Amino acid sequence: MDSLLPCLEIGAAADEAEMTVILMHGLGADGHDFADVAEAISRAALPRKWRFVLPHAPHQKVTINMGMMMPAWYDILDLSQPRSVNWDTVDEGARSIEALVAREKAGKIVLAGFSQGAAMALHVGLRHQDAIAGILMMSGYLLMGETHPCPKKTGDFPIGIFHGSADPVVAVDAAKQAVSALEENGYTPTLKIYPGLEHSVAEEEVRDVFAWLQKV
Repeated sequence: MDSLLPCLEIGAAADEAEMTVILMHGLGADGHDFADVAEAISRAALPRKWRFVLPHAPHQKVTINMGMMMPAWYDILDLSQPRSVNWDTVDEGARSIEALVAREKAGKIVLAGFSQGAAMALHVGLRHQDAIAGILMMSGYLLMGETHPCPKKTGDFPIGIFHGSADPVVAVDAAKQAVSALEENGYTPTLKIYPGLEHSVAEEEVRDVFAWLQKV
């Protein structure tokens, strides 16, 4: 198993959790980015024992940002949709998340994320359908290419997609494209679009995420 990424751990202990949400941050951020959201949701969930694991992505060069070193789950080559990416770095990022999934022994596991982290949650979740209870994407997209088609559905789990209509970084069309590709491969994702929301998370969205997790 690859060495584990450093993480923030919020809520229930690993051996007591009824549900663990592995929540991946966006490009250039770190696990602290969603700490407040995780703390609020874990408190709201009491007395149910929910656990949030917020890993910090490793630093690597990112082509679209002039090759600068920054926290990233993989290297993005350009902003086309589907994104053009370095698939070797996607595979490396996936292995780091797979190691966290393997570590969490108690309760259900949900893979979640924002932007690049959402894309990674979907990428890993679709390839480990027997290990997860759900996939949650906020302002994300489906990583897909000729050598990496969308996997067919083999498990039974929900996929929740939440996206702002005015997102200038990951256009809402990326969310719609993901829904279409998922449906073509047997999934039944749900999509909620927030009018006027840009590349961020709104209070209404956090409430919707909590409600979605309750159903899981």
